[in-house]
Amino acid sequence: MKKFKYILGCLLLGSLAIGFQACKKNPELAVKDVVFTDSVKSYTVSFYNTTTDAKSFRWDFGDSTSSTQTSPVHTYKTKGKHVVTLYATLNNGNVINGSTIIHVSKSSPILLNDNTLADWDTISNIVIPPTAASGGVVQEAKFDYDSQNIYVYMKLAVHVADQNIFDFYIDSDNSSATGLITGSVPGGGYDFLLEGMLIDPQGPTPFTQYQHIGAQSAFSFNALSIAGFFTLGTVQEVNGVTSFEMALSRSKISGLTGPACKIGIIVSTSGYSAIGYLPGNGLPPVSLDISQ
Repeated sequence: MKKFKYILGCLLLGSLAIGFQACKKNPELAVKDVVFTDSVKSYTVSFYNTTTDAKSFRWDFGDSTSSTQTSPVHTYKTKGKHVVTLYATLNNGNVINGSTIIHVSKSSPILLNDNTLADWDTISNIVIPPTAASGGVVQEAKFDYDSQNIYVYMKLAVHVADQNIFDFYIDSDNSSATGLITGSVPGGGYDFLLEGMLIDPQGPTPFTQYQHIGAQSAFSFNALSIAGFFTLGTVQEVNGVTSFEMALSRSKISGLTGPACKIGIIVSTSGYSAIGYLPGNGLPPVSLDISQ
């Protein structure tokens, strides 16, 4: 019996030893991977590469261009979705890679919640009526856009308290084959009319979105109950001249997701007597390229 216990003990010790040796012969190896982050600003993307134990890198930016810099900055030529891949050659010669999806599109410097209109100083898309008579109270307008909004700045000789009515005639699909054909703003087929007391939100006539229906010659519109189709930003009045900024939501005004649109604006008194025009009385609308 003692001999059997001795043999059993030796077998158990031998098994432990074999298991211990097996663990020692197969250590768990760390798995290497590429590590990077990115920062997208309009068409320019900055890449920050923190991959370790690598002797060289190659970036494929997904637009038929590449780079061997460690942390490059790349500017795309067109908007869209791009798959970016980083290849890293490790010090042992192995090559590893990792990918991410980059979405690039035009951005805008316009902020509506900063209580200033100074950011519009950088915008070059400026429309001024050809004469004071053709513009009436409207002195100037500027436009910008990004993937979310079309931004509008206007400067006009009115008081906020006047409770003026604004009519935005919008050819959202940039086609005269659809929408209202009107002599008030010739040169477009107006799919939508945005109308109301825009710069005085407390006024009795709220700014409302209407969609054209029926024959193109018929001034017939349906009111739409779509919240958030516009956002009013900063409004400033100085010596009887009021300037304001706003955004039109491209996702909440049908058709504004396309490459272009046309806008004509008429400003009226609270009694609907026209006193201001953009781009000018009897002139075709402003054409906006919103394709980038």
